[in-house]
Amino acid sequence: MTGQQFDSAFESRETYSMNPGWRVAVEQSDDAEIPTNAIDPDDAIDPDFDDSDWNRVSLPHAWNEGEAFREDIYGLSTGVAWYRKSFTLPADATDGKVFVEFEGVRQAAEVYCNGEFVGRHENGVMAFGFDLTELTEPAPAENVLAVRVDNDWDYEERATGTRYQWADHNFNANYGGITKNVKLHVTDRLYQTLPLYSWLGTKGVYVYAEDIDVDAGTATITAESEVRNEYDRERTVGYEVEIRDPDGERVAAFEETERSVAPGATRTLSASAAVEDLDFWSWGYGYLYDVETRLTVDGEVVDAVTTTTGFRKTAFEDGEVRLNGRTIQLKGYAQRTTNEWPAVGRSVPAWLSDYSNGLMVEGNANAVRWMHVTPWKQDVESCDRVGLLQLLPAGDAESDVEGRQWDQRVELMRDAIIYNRNNPSVLFYEGGNEVISEEHMAELVRLRDRFDPHGGRAMGCREMLDSDVAEWGGEMLYVNKSADKPMFATEYNRSEGLRRYWDEDSPPYHEDGSGDGEGERYNQNQDTFAVEDVRCWYEYWRERPGTGRRVSSGALNIIFSDTNTHYRGAENYRRSGEVDPMRIPKDAFRAHRAVWDGWVDVENAHAEILGHWNYDPETVRDVTVVSSAQDVELLRNGESLGFGDRSDRFLFTFEDVEWEPGTLQAVGYDDAGQQVCETVEETVGEPVAVELTPRTAPTGWRADGHDLALVEVEVVDEDGRRNPVAFDEIEFELDGPAEWRGGIAKGPDNYVLSKELPVELGVNRVLVRSTREAGTVTVRAEGEGLEPATVELETEPVETTGGLRPHLPGEGLPANLDRGPTPDGPAYDSRRRPLAVENITAGSNADDAGNAVDDDELSSWESDGDRDDAWIRFDLADAETLGEVRLKVAGHRTTGYPVRVAVDGRQVWSGDVGHTLAYDRISFDPVDGRSVTIALAGVTRVEDPFGEIVEITGERHQSDREDEREHLELLEVELYGPES
Repeated sequence: MTGQQFDSAFESRETYSMNPGWRVAVEQSDDAEIPTNAIDPDDAIDPDFDDSDWNRVSLPHAWNEGEAFREDIYGLSTGVAWYRKSFTLPADATDGKVFVEFEGVRQAAEVYCNGEFVGRHENGVMAFGFDLTELTEPAPAENVLAVRVDNDWDYEERATGTRYQWADHNFNANYGGITKNVKLHVTDRLYQTLPLYSWLGTKGVYVYAEDIDVDAGTATITAESEVRNEYDRERTVGYEVEIRDPDGERVAAFEETERSVAPGATRTLSASAAVEDLDFWSWGYGYLYDVETRLTVDGEVVDAVTTTTGFRKTAFEDGEVRLNGRTIQLKGYAQRTTNEWPAVGRSVPAWLSDYSNGLMVEGNANAVRWMHVTPWKQDVESCDRVGLLQLLPAGDAESDVEGRQWDQRVELMRDAIIYNRNNPSVLFYEGGNEVISEEHMAELVRLRDRFDPHGGRAMGCREMLDSDVAEWGGEMLYVNKSADKPMFATEYNRSEGLRRYWDEDSPPYHEDGSGDGEGERYNQNQDTFAVEDVRCWYEYWRERPGTGRRVSSGALNIIFSDTNTHYRGAENYRRSGEVDPMRIPKDAFRAHRAVWDGWVDVENAHAEILGHWNYDPETVRDVTVVSSAQDVELLRNGESLGFGDRSDRFLFTFEDVEWEPGTLQAVGYDDAGQQVCETVEETVGEPVAVELTPRTAPTGWRADGHDLALVEVEVVDEDGRRNPVAFDEIEFELDGPAEWRGGIAKGPDNYVLSKELPVELGVNRVLVRSTREAGTVTVRAEGEGLEPATVELETEPVETTGGLRPHLPGEGLPANLDRGPTPDGPAYDSRRRPLAVENITAGSNADDAGNAVDDDELSSWESDGDRDDAWIRFDLADAETLGEVRLKVAGHRTTGYPVRVAVDGRQVWSGDVGHTLAYDRISFDPVDGRSVTIALAGVTRVEDPFGEIVEITGERHQSDREDEREHLELLEVELYGPES
């Protein structure tokens, strides 16, 4: 630590929440909760306009929120809506600057202050802000903000007539209005700028760590502030930095020599110091610091900004992602950025973002890929707190673009980088949901280097497998490997299934494929869905770091929570989530928790019995256990039913188990036969009562007109155990200062906003919103033949002065530190030794033979069509013990190749390869040799064992290959010694 010690001084900057107390103009239908048309009055910009009959709301707020999950994404209402707010500036804000910051509006916003046009923001995604200094009146005068919002799907940029590529009917649910937080900043005329580039042209504060030594707990911390002087004279400015830990204790303080800033000028001030005793942000360890940067003049603080951030060390090399020096295989979700809830949309309070994102970490996910568009700041900061790595896109759809649409993407990426570069959970920037040109990728890398050169973040894109510029890549659905930049699947397992369906043997006795929609893959029950999750994950886990020179750095399951976006099944929303729209876990959540608990290998053993143990008499069925143990034993009422048949490493199947009331226990054992885990399912009695369990923010339920309480309702037996096959209809009553937002279930309008809805598998949840009045809120639930339940909650008053609230959204929420700091030591043991190829010979096209080992899955060696010449031989430098060949063939999903493998001319394996989304693994008894030959042994077969894969654009993945050809085409071949 360098520089002088000093105490905190008066902070002249004041930042307020502008969320409370807005009016919105929406024409209502007969159902008062559901809007039909927005209203576009001609004179709404007039400060004296009478908006008293408009709806009173608190932000964030979508004017069509009541349609979330009630309507499908294509049916969400669009149009023009007006939002208005009156506010009074603080009494001491007489000669400073006034800025408004919108975290985002969907789609386009025209902003007026006191009747004057301020500006127009149109991309529908990113934060923006305006300088209101010359348009506002000091206290006690009242000021009026008016915002005209247009969420037309086909909105075109006013200046160019160009649509925004990401305003898409498939993945970007159209919740219109001021759907994110709004803040007011009051500063001195000498100030640190805001990170709002598009409209203010400013970059704000940038804090970063270098020279990180994780073991020693040291790093060099640098803070940079863009400073603007709007006085009419030069100012000599001091720059001070103070770092505080989560308890508010000072960790370090340092400063830089005073610098002069000319009148009207903008310059960057910075200071650095070596800091000791640091804790580093990590997976499931949201350790954050407050870094306060202060401007002083003549020893007096004139501006102070607090940046909440964390420090961590990253590396993206050798095909691996490393966090704080430890390899981490990405395990998580490709989540829709809207991250929405029924009858609320995306506009939830910050604590509910923490709850949703924290569930991913609780289920042992370590990463989330927000899909297509930049997440709002609330979700970004939430991932900081819960310890969840993020992939952060800008905006796109399903392809590269040119011209103005590409410029829009670059501008959005620039703004997203500047706005989020202090958030430690952001490890990746995503340049596109599909491959973009090498020229475009180079442009984005330069953009990152300009605005975030020290953040330790990789720029990449889906696909980009052969790019020399992209810093990460990977396809959708398929397994890719690399010995260079990390390769991971950006999304996998697109099947769908409602939480309400256990299996074929439980009410409502759902067989896969039942119902309307696109068939079996999109109308699954929980058993099938969970098993498919595990089978898909196994393909990536099998190629994890430690398994060879080329590895998969992970995969992201699509999606985490069922979403009001594109769907293929029987419902009007996407049901690929491991939790339902109310974040109630499905069995697939528990399955992931069992197989993901580790940085690379599974470090803590789990066992999860899929389903329940309440069946009809004489039911006989297969039981599946998901476990990371080596062996799993099943016991029914204490009697052993033997050990399960293991498949896909983590699945243990017990066939033809006869149901008996009582207990079903799964016990997992390690290689030495020692018990390492267990779980029990038990038969539950008939439903006798309703039980309510509320969940509110750790900081209390605020009476701000926006905060929500989440209330879980269960149907339980006489021992208080949830009945897993109950579907009782529950009626709710709500009393007190609160608004009903309800839940979701299968039925008319998906029961959205209804005060009557069933439990499904014995459980459901509802949301209740506070009003601006504090008091006691009572929720009562009853069902026929069940003892009712009542819960009382208190909403706490909030302080608001002149329409401004000093408490900011998310302020005071605790960080998740459950997993602890990054563990010491390696994350994996190497399982097999890769063998280096010295020379390659081929029966045909020998000049291309090197493509089979070049670490580029887009290049290949292909024989010339004559079976006699369809062979390739790999020579080692010396004789080695060989035990395995891994390879990927061209057209691997739809094309099968019969092949023979020989070592030093002696056949060691024959069979079919291909017809896979992954790599073929050819294992044989260990044999010493110096050459491996792979030869075609028949004709190719073209068929698709996975069924048609249909993109949301309607494009169908089809093979362009001919059946029964006599050729062999190899993308990558790897040779290994026997597995240790």
